[in-house]
Amino acid sequence: MLEHLFGSKTRLKLLTLFLHHPDEAFYVRELTRRIDTQINAVRREIQNLLMLGMICEGMAEAQVEDSSVKRPGLKRKYYKANKQFPLFREVCSLLTKAHVLLEKRFDDRIKRTGDFKYVAFMGAFLGTPNQGIDLFIIGKVEEGSFKKIILDLEKEVGFEINYSIMTPQEYIYRKDVADRFLHSILQAPKHVALDNLQE
Repeated sequence: MLEHLFGSKTRLKLLTLFLHHPDEAFYVRELTRRIDTQINAVRREIQNLLMLGMICEGMAEAQVEDSSVKRPGLKRKYYKANKQFPLFREVCSLLTKAHVLLEKRFDDRIKRTGDFKYVAFMGAFLGTPNQGIDLFIIGKVEEGSFKKIILDLEKEVGFEINYSIMTPQEYIYRKDVADRFLHSILQAPKHVALDNLQE
């Protein structure tokens, strides 16, 4: 969907990564690894994003893995989100809404991997990547199938998904003892895709 609006899947993945980590700087090879895309495509889209003003570049001392190599003053370019871009908030909002729409396509796939009572999308899906948890599930999960779907979803959205799964029994126990972790999840903004806890 959004790749048509933004020009390419690579550009969309890069934008998503930059906007979900606005204070982080990335080197080209790191970007290539993070979004699982060929380096030439990443370089091409970085130039496009620089021309648009959506990202900015800087220089930093290169980290040399081989300590026997003496290369003083070696610097490498890094790239990060340009928070001064006039439409920064609007683009963030657009990507967030797109992820909420995208998640609906994954609801049914996720539900087929187990017996779920509750599924909620939060955190990065709602534009708050530092929340800690992006997907919260209560139920019994077939781990292998579930992890494969999560990997597919991560490739699609361009960021790592932090998730937490509790069995119904664990959920009830944690709720009864006023568990802080559970309380923080329940109080956080979220999009609830499934809620059969009252059944």
